Amino acid sequence: MPSKILIVGACGQIGSELTQALRDIHGKDAVIASDIKPSTSSELSGEFFEILDATDYENFKTVVTKHDVDTVYMMAAMLSGTAEKFPEKGWDLNMTSLFNVLNLGKEKLVNKIFWPSSIAVFGPTTPKVDTPQQTIMEPTTVYGISKQAGERWCAYYYKRYGVDVRSIRYPGLISYKTPPGGGTTDYAIEIFHEALKSSSYTSFLSKDTALPMMYMDDAIQATIAIMDAPAESIKIRSSYNLSGLSFTPEELYAEIKNHIPGFEISYESDFRQAIADSWPDSIDDSEAKSDWGWKKDYDLEMTVKAMLAGVKSLKKVN
Repeated sequence: MPSKILIVGACGQIGSELTQALRDIHGKDAVIASDIKPSTSSELSGEFFEILDATDYENFKTVVTKHDVDTVYMMAAMLSGTAEKFPEKGWDLNMTSLFNVLNLGKEKLVNKIFWPSSIAVFGPTTPKVDTPQQTIMEPTTVYGISKQAGERWCAYYYKRYGVDVRSIRYPGLISYKTPPGGGTTDYAIEIFHEALKSSSYTSFLSKDTALPMMYMDDAIQATIAIMDAPAESIKIRSSYNLSGLSFTPEELYAEIKNHIPGFEISYESDFRQAIADSWPDSIDDSEAKSDWGWKKDYDLEMTVKAMLAGVKSLKKVN
């Protein structure tokens, strides 16, 4: 039986689209989707879907062995906004799931691992413009602390045990295909749905809050590209900076207004404002470009056009 790919957290925002992209490349039977609850998607459910609690090592090991899994994409996590409400649960999920997959690599039960980090590893003392790959990291959120710790563990398992683990620091991700998952950058998804639904939106971030963002297609392409790269090209085993776009809610609003002239926006900052204020405005990803050839495709105009078309297509289906 040929080796397989396992997606952990396949029902999530990134996991669902990554699963489909990998199945388009390798075939449905080569990519096992898994999540802690059954999938409501007909595309994910079926014989190539497993119920998997990523914090349960024996459950994890059983699924890996059953399907002769070679490569794991560990996408299960509690995101920034939600983890601030449930700090200990956020830490436990994010760290235990990582240790479990790293130990599977240590035991040679899997050969290659992808684990996502985030711009949340940075903090208020980090240089905010063109944040470099190696810099001050003093995160102020549970999510960011777990990701910073996770980066160090990934580098440790690579150096100590030779575990082939690879990672990128995702910026805020924009997609129409799945609902927001409790992140600080979710305004950049919600705004499109409300623009088409009611022609108005109230942003939970202030108008001039610049954050690094990325259209989901670029994020999926980057994730697959770093995993396809030769091992010798991956020179950073903590996590790579990754950059797509940087914009403020006001700049995003102005671009959407070009397509929906009657669209209006207002601002009422909530607890996520403090989180966003601790993160960079823009990212230097030159090392990802030079080491494994990272290159974005989507600018702001293309992203807005794709999101509006995508959300409209969902409304037609529903």
